[in-house]
Amino acid sequence: MSTTTSARRPLSLLVVSILLSQSLHANPATPADELAQLKQRIALLEQRLNTSAAAPATATPTVAAASGNTTDKQASMWNMATAQATQFSYKGYIKLDALASRYDSGSLATGDVGRDFYAPSKTPVGHLPSSQNFDLHAKQSRLILGTQTALDNGKSINSHLELDFMVNTKGNKRVSNGYEPELRQAFVQYDQWLAGQAWSNFMDVAALPDTLDFVGPTEGTVFNRQAQLRYQHGNWRVSMESPETTFTDLSKASIASGAGRLPDLTARYQHDLGAAGYWSAALLLRELRHQVGTTTQNKSAAGMSVSGRYNLSPQTNLRGAFNYGDGIGRYIGLNLVNDAVIDTHGDLQPIEVTAGFLALQHYWQPRLRSSVGLSFFQADPSTGTPMLDLTTDARSAHLNLIYQLQPKLEVGAELTHAERTRDDGAEGAMNRLQLSAKYSF
Repeated sequence: MSTTTSARRPLSLLVVSILLSQSLHANPATPADELAQLKQRIALLEQRLNTSAAAPATATPTVAAASGNTTDKQASMWNMATAQATQFSYKGYIKLDALASRYDSGSLATGDVGRDFYAPSKTPVGHLPSSQNFDLHAKQSRLILGTQTALDNGKSINSHLELDFMVNTKGNKRVSNGYEPELRQAFVQYDQWLAGQAWSNFMDVAALPDTLDFVGPTEGTVFNRQAQLRYQHGNWRVSMESPETTFTDLSKASIASGAGRLPDLTARYQHDLGAAGYWSAALLLRELRHQVGTTTQNKSAAGMSVSGRYNLSPQTNLRGAFNYGDGIGRYIGLNLVNDAVIDTHGDLQPIEVTAGFLALQHYWQPRLRSSVGLSFFQADPSTGTPMLDLTTDARSAHLNLIYQLQPKLEVGAELTHAERTRDDGAEGAMNRLQLSAKYSF
């Protein structure tokens, strides 16, 4: 008998004693057939202990081997192997925002997203009395869950699930302030492929300025999350993404057609500049489609975006983006204008959009930093039909100061000034002071 088997003999005797004592304690007058069954169980247990001791450390789990069905064996072995190779992770942050806003032409109703963060289309315009609001919320708080499963080929399958509570009308401020979670991202990655909902490949997330506001230079940036299939090779990324045409008709109604038949196509190239930063360029090709009854209209649309970050010094960096295209309104400034309008002849006409931003970030000391930025947006409907209530110009500026109290805890203050002009000449402006506290985990 081997040393390992001998060492396990006391353990088996202990188990036998416990089982026997429990059986006798439960029923002192145990019949002979029950004693025989108990002996069989004890013998089987001792046999399994001896088998486990003689097996190598990497042997297949005995749970799978005990199954009489081959399919069950394989499923059990696969599940156990996957569970051992999968790592689970979570991260996110808790953020409290206090916003004091003043609108010089009108007001926003309680619960409007424009009161939670800067949404250019929500800046009131016209010749209405000014208004002031104070809002306090924690809806930007975020939770991110992830998994990483190692494979036998040395690669891994990664998943990402991200939630917040920001763009949500299912809640109120009367009593509980309860808000339903919003799906931000949900995708799986394997090798060079990504499938699921993620930031559009047409958007450069890394170029966004460091702001307390949810987006910051909103009217000047591409901002879009949607379902897609993406492939990356070296510095290149290409994707097929969810199609959706938004347009404005002569009744001033904003409509999402839902008639898309081809995916939006994007391609992005990113060039690394080492310690100096990077630059990136992207192309978007799409079909605008509107269908009413048996009548269908199709228009081709395209856009381009150039963005990047340049480090002027270890303490200072410059970030920016420039975007241009016909029929790309859904991708710019939180759909500040639609992709197209229906003109007086009933034709679908793409809207020309030009937008961009520039921001400078500086670290005054390791724990204290600031960001100052400018953003702009211009749209040209080119329909010859006035009074469509379309935004033709929008611009904003921000200035902030952020202090890192602890490695994962920061507080800050930010000033934002924004203006918006409509195609009928109506104008409006917003001034906002935002105070924030954020803890990351």
